[in-house]
Amino acid sequence: MLTGNDTLRLVPHPKARDQAISIKKLEAGSLILSTPSFASILLATQKGHRCDTCFRLPADGTSLRRCTGCGSYWYCDLDCQTEQWHAHHKRICKNYTKFTASLAFQSLRVHERNDSLLLSHLLAHLSLLSTPYAPEDSSPLSIFLSLLPSPVPDMSVPPVCPISPTPPLDLLRTLYTRFGNNNFAIHSHLTTIGHGVFPLASRLFNHSCVPNAAARYSLSPSHGLWMEVIAIRDILSGEETCIPYLDPAMTQSRHQILELTYGFRCDCSACLYIRSLGTLPELPTEPTELDDLGRQLREFVGIKDTLLLAPTLPSKSLESTPSSLHAVFHEAYMSSLSGTFSRCSHDGDYDIALDSGITLLALYILIYPPGYPQIGMHLLELAKTQWNAGIVLPNPSTEERSKVKEQTRVYLSLARSILQIYGPEGDDVGPLQEIKILESLLIEE
Repeated sequence: MLTGNDTLRLVPHPKARDQAISIKKLEAGSLILSTPSFASILLATQKGHRCDTCFRLPADGTSLRRCTGCGSYWYCDLDCQTEQWHAHHKRICKNYTKFTASLAFQSLRVHERNDSLLLSHLLAHLSLLSTPYAPEDSSPLSIFLSLLPSPVPDMSVPPVCPISPTPPLDLLRTLYTRFGNNNFAIHSHLTTIGHGVFPLASRLFNHSCVPNAAARYSLSPSHGLWMEVIAIRDILSGEETCIPYLDPAMTQSRHQILELTYGFRCDCSACLYIRSLGTLPELPTEPTELDDLGRQLREFVGIKDTLLLAPTLPSKSLESTPSSLHAVFHEAYMSSLSGTFSRCSHDGDYDIALDSGITLLALYILIYPPGYPQIGMHLLELAKTQWNAGIVLPNPSTEERSKVKEQTRVYLSLARSILQIYGPEGDDVGPLQEIKILESLLIEE
């Protein structure tokens, strides 16, 4: 059993290094692991909008404090600034601006810049330890160094911000070879806002495209940035706990990414099925053919036309999909549906938005495991779209208003049932609060 954890134990795995086995039954929504970040960075698009320490947005009526030394880091308050100063910033502050303006840094691709800055943060933090760059037993550094390196040979280490004392070159490479296949995308309400190193989570959890757990992130000025791994369905005693390394919706590209980036071939039930299909049939290009494909998909999953009035989501196994629907597994199909739904929802083309949105929901039900948080988020967006569609109806009849309210209520109820399991994540005002507000509007109406 893991020290300090009463839910998991590590045992040998026939193909992977180890597997984290539950030592007791865990109900959906159970907290499996809570672990702090070892190093983290905000995405460039979030700089100046969020605190560089806790990743939170500034409170209403307040603004972030800017570092007067480098002018490139922002903080909630003096506490967050002080915390990061002692964690790593004192080592890179005076060199940061010059480094990020250098040709070596500017010539990097976006993901390489993220790696460069994250590696700089990690090295700066290690340089401030009582024994710089030296791992201690069971320390985050020791756990991180124990992780399997990237399978990519001869990885080129990106430039890092100058740090004193200079880190050993062999350590620099050893750390970087564990970046690409062990770091995590940090999100708020499932939208990526940064990247981070969480050694214990990397050490414990194997991947599955049909996971029984998922990571969420807690942003707090009192305890900083933490990852929490949550059971998204009931997990039996003796069952392995797995999280997704990649979005399960990446039906075509995930196989190559998993092999190239992580060095393994996924043999979960979803991957075995998708591989068994071989080359997928061509995706229709004619609008009428695409509409017919969407209708067939909805009917197969169990959604009548573009309505969902049942109190529970229908369920269909991926393996039962008829050959006539195999084209829906093209990643381009989901991308097209998602783009149409988002665009038309914002532009006010609600009939088109609801048609594409409910078809997208059917695809989510087919591809994602039950209880997956993205399904809940999409149901919430469907509820908001349905509500807005009702608002713009010209002189709606009592029956039409009742239908809009009932459909919105169903979407909200289903969204709540999933998102309550996943729990609050990231910023304070999130999906669960939005559901509550929309439910109150339904009552008032």
